[in-house]
Amino acid sequence: MQATATAKFVRYTPRKVNQVLSLIRGKSVIKAAEILAFLPKSAATVIDKVLKSAVANSGSLKDISSYTVKEAWVGSGTTLKRMRPGPQGRGMPIKKRMAHLTVVVTDEVPIVVKKKKKEVSGTKIIKAGK
Repeated sequence: MQATATAKFVRYTPRKVNQVLSLIRGKSVIKAAEILAFLPKSAATVIDKVLKSAVANSGSLKDISSYTVKEAWVGSGTTLKRMRPGPQGRGMPIKKRMAHLTVVVTDEVPIVVKKKKKEVSGTKIIKAGK
């Protein structure tokens, strides 16, 4: 069973949130929560809340050891545009970005399909000589 949770209009840049999300994709929920607890990034607290919310949305809080983070993605939200004083009386723009993040947890076991490597015949490996 899958369960999702989203957080919208989070005041972190999507690029910084994606760095943290890439650390927990495909991991078990317990391992992901452990990683987020000790990560020195400020976006980890928001992602931890969304991860716990996704587990709570699954309906069974008794056994969370079988859950894994199936998908985790971030999208860009609205941008607050502000001005800052610049040289010679000009205004320099500041873009305060927001993010929408989504975490999907599942208790299904992923099926791994291995692809066979193609054997290429008739090719020669030429080493560059000096």
